[in-house]
Amino acid sequence: MRAHVDTLFGTNRVNEGMRELEAFVNNAKDLTLEDKYATYGYRYFYYHRALGDHKKALLYADTMLSIANEVVGNQQQYEHLYIDAQMALGDTYFNLGNYSAAYQHLFQGYLVGKNGLNRSALSEYMYRMGMITYKMGNYKLAKDYFMRSYMYYTIVPSDFVNYYHVQELLDNIALSYKHNDQLDSAVFYFDKSLAFINKYGPQFKDRLKMMEIAQGVVYGNKAEIYILQKKYQQAIVLLKKSIDINLKKDYDNADAELSEIKLAQIYDQFKRDTELYGLLTALGQQLKTIKNPDVEADWNHLMSNYYERRGDLAKAINHLKTYNTLKDSNLARYTVLKESDIDKQFDTYEKQQQINELSNNNKIQRILLVVILVFATMSLIIIFLVYRNWRRSKKDVQTVKLLNQQINEQNAELGKALNELKISSQEKDRILRTVAHDLRNPIGGIASLTTMMADDGYTDEQKELINLVKETSHNSLELINEILEATNVTSIEIHPELVEINALTSTCVELLRFKAAEKAQKIFFEPLDSPQQLMISREKIWRVINNLITNAIKFSPTGAPIFVKIVKEKGEVVISVLDNGIGIPDKLKDDVFNMFTKAQRPGTSGEKSFGLGLSICKQIIEKSHGKIWFESSNRGTIFYISLPMPGKDGLDKLPQQFSVPQS
Repeated sequence: MRAHVDTLFGTNRVNEGMRELEAFVNNAKDLTLEDKYATYGYRYFYYHRALGDHKKALLYADTMLSIANEVVGNQQQYEHLYIDAQMALGDTYFNLGNYSAAYQHLFQGYLVGKNGLNRSALSEYMYRMGMITYKMGNYKLAKDYFMRSYMYYTIVPSDFVNYYHVQELLDNIALSYKHNDQLDSAVFYFDKSLAFINKYGPQFKDRLKMMEIAQGVVYGNKAEIYILQKKYQQAIVLLKKSIDINLKKDYDNADAELSEIKLAQIYDQFKRDTELYGLLTALGQQLKTIKNPDVEADWNHLMSNYYERRGDLAKAINHLKTYNTLKDSNLARYTVLKESDIDKQFDTYEKQQQINELSNNNKIQRILLVVILVFATMSLIIIFLVYRNWRRSKKDVQTVKLLNQQINEQNAELGKALNELKISSQEKDRILRTVAHDLRNPIGGIASLTTMMADDGYTDEQKELINLVKETSHNSLELINEILEATNVTSIEIHPELVEINALTSTCVELLRFKAAEKAQKIFFEPLDSPQQLMISREKIWRVINNLITNAIKFSPTGAPIFVKIVKEKGEVVISVLDNGIGIPDKLKDDVFNMFTKAQRPGTSGEKSFGLGLSICKQIIEKSHGKIWFESSNRGTIFYISLPMPGKDGLDKLPQQFSVPQS
């Protein structure tokens, strides 16, 4: 039955599917728990998606949660049904405008499934939390949620639902950047959304209308950036394109009204009254059938300005009164949305979860106490039996002593072997340094000689061979330098000093902008809000940051952005470097920080890679009592380094091997 109903729902024959469902339920005698859950799930979908009756859908979502809580003995089935029901409740409350309740249900589902959810489910959760925080006006948090959702999402452009969701995510990221006054980043993601729509949209010939609607929405949103940048002519072009698309019948007329009011505001600013009045007259007719409180308020304000310039003060005042009334109503509505503090709710829900866990722990502890008493009684009996048989076990004791002696001898042999292994490793490093050092001078000479020879009068074929030798020599010198640094880093002495981390990172970013520009890449840097000094080695930490950004440039395609960000987290400063590059395959992730790793690969423009840089970075960060790690997918990689912040006196967080100067 369920497979047949699934087919009917999946082919938009929802009413027929509901009739089949009700007929089955009326004739069935013993429904399983899973059948009951599926039945209410279909009814929820019908009222929530097909009819838009969210209040009735809420009743079915509540019943779904009750059925999920009836599952006993099958943890996997319970988690699956519980998470699905909480997501249904979150979606319904969101559509009812109760964002606090929506966030609560989503968060509770996330807590239960966060360790077992796959990337697709995590993406859905991050997307929904992003929508709620966006509605609440917390655009910074919304941007983070949308970005994480995009990172987790598996893009399949040939699937229309997948395609449409990706362009929507990109548009939402851009809108969040816009509200945070990060206009260049907003333009980047608006353009990325449009490029995605234009590249993959035409393949869905039966959905071209939806593709055009999406284009119109992005045009209108991008126009707002140009308005903020005072690029009014470019804004007008985009707004007219947006209006031409979404003002069509059965298109997104409400979005067209938003673009029309933005265009009218530009006309009003430059007193283009003829165009303004014509646009406002047409918009006024549209508002009679498609209600939009925000647009209607701005429409009255612009009409008031128009009549004031015309000298018709009676009409100007009348429109101004209507504007103030609508504005107060809209302001009250937004105030209700802003009153809920999502971050505080997050902490509250997490603490409630901890309380529930503690309550369960108390029950477990009472059971354990009874078990301990039973075992204590049994232990006394066992002790008595052991004591009774002790005299009979002298021979066994002698055997144990002999075995202990043999074990001690084996431990001594192992210690000796480990010491010899350590000496062998040190000797290997010494030989490697000696060989590398002795090779550097002759290879350096070859590199210098071939550089001079390349300018002499040789044939093209001879010059090509000389340049090949020169390039190979330079690559060999670079490899030798990295070998020397990798073998020396274990024995180097780090000299810490107070370093302002914003300035250090900014200097590194600025020096590498030229290298990034060679591949038409941009580096976006987000420092801490205030200066922060760390007790670190300036040279060594600069080396680590430089290496991570250089790798991001090397393994990102031409034109891709790179993001460098510094945040504070629990007494530590965390620096992240995000690229949109080729990513690190799963089979290579465990080898990334190994010396001479097999994970080395050439850059996107054929740049050489010797596999030593990240090994050096890891050793430097660990010597600084920090941590280094990464997250990667096929759309890019984020490397993180965390370094401890000094305490109040600047000394109590120093690594143990750092010495404090005496005053």
